[in-house]
Amino acid sequence: MMSRLARGFSLLEVVLASALMGMLLLALNFFVLSMAEIWGGGTERRLFAQHVRAVSREVESWMETAVRPSRLESPGIFAAEMRLDDGRTEVPLSFVLPEGSERLTAAEPRLPEVVGSLVVQPGRGLMLYWQSRLETDFDAATPRAWLVTPLVAALHYEYRENGGWRRSDRLLREDDGQWRLPDRLLLQFEQGDLRSETGIPVPTLAGPLPHF
Repeated sequence: MMSRLARGFSLLEVVLASALMGMLLLALNFFVLSMAEIWGGGTERRLFAQHVRAVSREVESWMETAVRPSRLESPGIFAAEMRLDDGRTEVPLSFVLPEGSERLTAAEPRLPEVVGSLVVQPGRGLMLYWQSRLETDFDAATPRAWLVTPLVAALHYEYRENGGWRRSDRLLREDDGQWRLPDRLLLQFEQGDLRSETGIPVPTLAGPLPHF
């Protein structure tokens, strides 16, 4: 009796056990890879969503800062023609940051009365062109270009009309020829297969348009 119990596995039993173990390891490998793909994809989506929110909050804070009471007499948000660093001429939405921004550091201490303009350039993303009104070459020099994010593929202007929204790729004009400020900016974010649109309200401020 003891000799039969103590005998080793037969060749057939070893082959079957190896096959079962291989199938188990293969299934476990597929499970681990699929979970990694799911978690990795989820992380990418979360990071993308966080980036969209961060950029949208930053742009919205610039707009809100521009219309706060300050010693500047000209409007905080306006539209005016400007020349970009690639030689093109655009009429973007512009705003004034009375105290400047810690992100825009061309000199120390940081420059006040900064005029910023948002432009989306193909292959580059959302750019902020900026320059301080206190600089001696303000009227002649091309504003500096600062990359806000490479993930913005398009910027649209939205206007409230007849109880709905009218979308335009360019700023519209009033009947008298003055530039019409939009009610909202629409930023389109893209990264691979991920897409997102965010609407950013534009605070209104009446007053004459300044020279830029």
